[in-house]
Amino acid sequence: MKNTHPQGSAQTLAGRITEWLTFDNMHHQWLLLAACFWVIFMFMVASKFITLTFKDPDAYSAKQEFLFLTAVPDAGKLPGEKHFPEELKPTGKVPSDNRLVQPLVYVERLELIRNVCRDEALKNLLHTAVSKFVLDRIFVCDKHKILFCQTPKVGNTQWKKVLIVLNGAFPSIEEIPENVVHDHEKNGLPRLSSFSDAEIQKRLKTYFKFFIVRDPFERLISAFKDKFVHNPRFEPWYRHEIAPGIIRKYRKNRTETRGIQFEDFVRYLGDPNHRWLDLQFGDHIIHWVTYVELCAPCEIKYSVIGHHETLEDDAPYILKEAGIDHLVSYPTIPPGITVYNKTKVERYFLGISKRDIRRLYARFEGDFKLFGYQKPDFLLN
Repeated sequence: MKNTHPQGSAQTLAGRITEWLTFDNMHHQWLLLAACFWVIFMFMVASKFITLTFKDPDAYSAKQEFLFLTAVPDAGKLPGEKHFPEELKPTGKVPSDNRLVQPLVYVERLELIRNVCRDEALKNLLHTAVSKFVLDRIFVCDKHKILFCQTPKVGNTQWKKVLIVLNGAFPSIEEIPENVVHDHEKNGLPRLSSFSDAEIQKRLKTYFKFFIVRDPFERLISAFKDKFVHNPRFEPWYRHEIAPGIIRKYRKNRTETRGIQFEDFVRYLGDPNHRWLDLQFGDHIIHWVTYVELCAPCEIKYSVIGHHETLEDDAPYILKEAGIDHLVSYPTIPPGITVYNKTKVERYFLGISKRDIRRLYARFEGDFKLFGYQKPDFLLN
């Protein structure tokens, strides 16, 4: 009788090995699948955390705890002295007095100024002495330790109203008479130039400092319309003294009898020898001189730079940073009034020679670059 046991045993053993390999393969597949699920789960958790951390805060009220770069007021020199901004350094702590950590956009604005101020090619356009002319532009609120540099034609009337209320001259913005806002004997706004050198330096080093800018060419259009076309504040010297002086010097067709045109204004501003007229016009030139000449941003380390085009966001943020948002609000901004109007700019510069526009840009190039405004190639080329 033939013995088949060894063959059966071999088959049984082979089957068991096959089952074991199958089980082991399935075991590895399950382990791999479980690992994949774990990786996906951890990625989802990490993504959620990153989203919550870096999401843009709603209406500049949420604290961005991950950003510790702050614009701590720490600059200012005595009149006539030069000052170059120091590096922005992490403080390692959240600012006190309920002030926000600076959102990235405001840090970037200050860093841009710091970097452009180092441009040797633009040195003559960027640096100015912190002279009496500059100190006259800076209004002081000692009660809340605030300095505001006036840049006319950029919504400054409203900011002056805010400071007037903070200084206690009037209980609310609505109660301030329009004829008082710019009357510096009645509005209760001291200028920084009225203090001693030591007191000036102290305030420049320790106070919250800010000013507002807008597209330089659009600001010039606003100044021209306000002072020479509408002339709403009963300031006859713009039409009867300044305008004739510009026309006599810069009008090409001397037989033309029209009032001052924007073309005349552009020639005056772009003339490298404009200063002899500026001296005749006195402080009235504040409505069209550069931001550099007004506020010395390369010499004074400002806490915040606001932009007219984003004033709906910047105004509440400035009030919050200054620690006064619970005391006063910036007046309501009419819809669309802060939006850059390229069509208007093109219309005003229509017919003006490229040479005159390029000379104008050459004078205001520092303002364009310091505050991140795009070069108006559509006018220059």
